[in-house]
Amino acid sequence: MGNLWQFFGLPDPDAGGAGRVAEAPAPTQNRQLSNEPVAVETQIVEQIPESQIDENITFEWNGPMTPDGEPFHDLSQHGGRVLTRPTRALRYVKPDEKHRIHTRDIAQRVLQGDTVIVDLRTLVHMESHQQACRRELRVMCEQVGVGVFALDSEDKLLMIPGADVVVDIEKHELGLTRLLHVS
Repeated sequence: MGNLWQFFGLPDPDAGGAGRVAEAPAPTQNRQLSNEPVAVETQIVEQIPESQIDENITFEWNGPMTPDGEPFHDLSQHGGRVLTRPTRALRYVKPDEKHRIHTRDIAQRVLQGDTVIVDLRTLVHMESHQQACRRELRVMCEQVGVGVFALDSEDKLLMIPGADVVVDIEKHELGLTRLLHVS
């Protein structure tokens, strides 16, 4: 049984000599008790002929090297991937404690490409205030140049798509409407 280094195909740093290869253990099934040599099966790895090797390829490695002179890839270092922040988001907005919708902030986010969902359901017993908020959102959308879409039949959930966001308005199938009409 090989050790952890052999499992990953890396040279064992604790092995005495550089480039030392562990020999395969002799099979025990057909072992003879005499002093005759025992044949051990070996696996032959296909070699690429030297005529097919392109000598113009240069290999530049600036990382750590094994004792054999091979590049050592440290799997614990994760420096190759750069994390990027998304440029667009889906924002959920509801009226604040004074029942206001901050349309200036919403307009700024919409111009950056964010899609905004405005929830007016907290204004359950304030129908006139809901209408005022809808009017204010409609004016803001006209100024920005985007549309406002109702996501429910009571016009209490409104969606404002961000700049360069495409909304399909031909099918008019939102939420569970399609599932309710099928059954």
